[in-house]
Amino acid sequence: MGLSIPHLLVVLLIVILVFGTQRLKNIGGDLGAAIKGFRNAVKEGEEQDKLDTKKDS
Repeated sequence: MGLSIPHLLVVLLIVILVFGTQRLKNIGGDLGAAIKGFRNAVKEGEEQDKLDTKKDS
């Protein structure tokens, strides 16, 4: 009942025709930067929690 490879290729082709390759490239780059920023924020938050825990002890 899921999507097979040919179905996914047709959807990808339609997306490329609608948005164009340059726009998809920009969206991919923006998405990657957002994920990287989120990971850095989570890491900084965890480090801050560790520092706060050490100060309380």
